Amino acid sequence: MTETAPRPTLEAVAARAGVSRATVSRVVNGGDGVREPLVERVRKAVEELGYVPNQAARSLVTRRHDAIAVVVAEPETRVFADPFFARQLRGISKELTAHDNQLVLLLTEGRDDHARVGRYLAGGHVDGALVFSLHLDDPLPGLIQRAGVPTVFGGRPGWSGDQRGVVYVDSDNRGGARDAVRHLAGLGRTRIAHITGALDQTSAVDRLDGYRDVMVDADPGLIVEGDFTPTGGERAMRELLARCPDLDAVFAANDLTAAGALRVLRASGRRVPDDVAVVGFDDMLPVAEQTDPALTTVRQDIEEMGRLMARLLLRGVDRRTGERVGGAPSSVVLPTTLVRRASA
Repeated sequence: MTETAPRPTLEAVAARAGVSRATVSRVVNGGDGVREPLVERVRKAVEELGYVPNQAARSLVTRRHDAIAVVVAEPETRVFADPFFARQLRGISKELTAHDNQLVLLLTEGRDDHARVGRYLAGGHVDGALVFSLHLDDPLPGLIQRAGVPTVFGGRPGWSGDQRGVVYVDSDNRGGARDAVRHLAGLGRTRIAHITGALDQTSAVDRLDGYRDVMVDADPGLIVEGDFTPTGGERAMRELLARCPDLDAVFAANDLTAAGALRVLRASGRRVPDDVAVVGFDDMLPVAEQTDPALTTVRQDIEEMGRLMARLLLRGVDRRTGERVGGAPSSVVLPTTLVRRASA
C-alpha cells in the first residue's frame, strides 16, 4: 500500500513564508492586521505547499463552518422529478460556490425527518439554512427557529405565529396569475378555468387569488385543485371537462400541470388554442418549449431566486459573526413576465 504524504502544517507554511504561525493563521482565516506583502508571501507558501486548513480548527477561530444546509420540504421522488427544484438548487449552488461554501442537502420524507433536520441544524454543523417548498402545517419553521440558525425561506411564509425578522425570497405569484388570466380574457375567452397547485402552499394560494382578482364572478366549478405535477394536471383537466365541457381556457398553476392538462385536451379532441387556450406558470424551458403546442406561461426567474436566497443568508451569517456591518437582510419579491407562445 502506498504511504500517504503528511499534510502540510501551519508551521510549515510559516517557515516557507518566513513569518510567524500567528500571521499565517490570521491570513488563512481572513483576519485583519497583516500587511499586504506578508499576505502575498503567505498565500504563495500555501499554494506551493498545497496547504489545506483544518476545518475544525478554522471554525474555532472564525466561528464559521463554511457550510449551508438547504432544506427542501418534499420527498426525494418529488425533488428529483421536478425541474423547478433543479433550477433553484443550481442558483443556490452557484452563489455558495462563489463564496467557498459547501451545500448540505436535506430532504424530508415525513415527520421523523423533520425532527432529524431540526436536530442537525441545532447541532452546529452549518452556518445557516435555506428552506423552501414549505407546507402550511409544516413544523419545520418552529424547529428551525428553536435551532437558532440564520435562515432564509423560499416563498412567502404562510405559517401562523410571529414572523418578525423572517427573511424570504419569492416571485409575484398573485400579479403573475392576474397577467395570465387577463391575457386569456383579452383573447375573448369567457369560461376560464384554473387548475391550482397544492393549496397548502402559499404560491398556489397566491396564484388562485390572482385568478380570482380577474375572474370575480367565476363559476366555482371552474376551479379544481391540483398538486403541481403532470399527473395532477391530467386528473384535474379530466374533472374540468366533465364539469364544464364548454370551458374555453385554462390557467394552470405551473408548467408541469399545464403539460398534463394539454395531454388530456389532445386526447379528448380539443384543439389548443382554437377550442381551449392554455397558460402555465414558471417558464421552465424543458417543459414549456416541448409541449404540443409550445406553452404560453408566466416566467419567474427560479435560478435567480436561489442565488438571492443564498446571498441574503450569507449576508446574515456575516453580520452574526461580526464580519459585516450594516442593516439586516430584508425579503425580496421578484417580478414575473408573461411569455407568449402558441398555446394561448
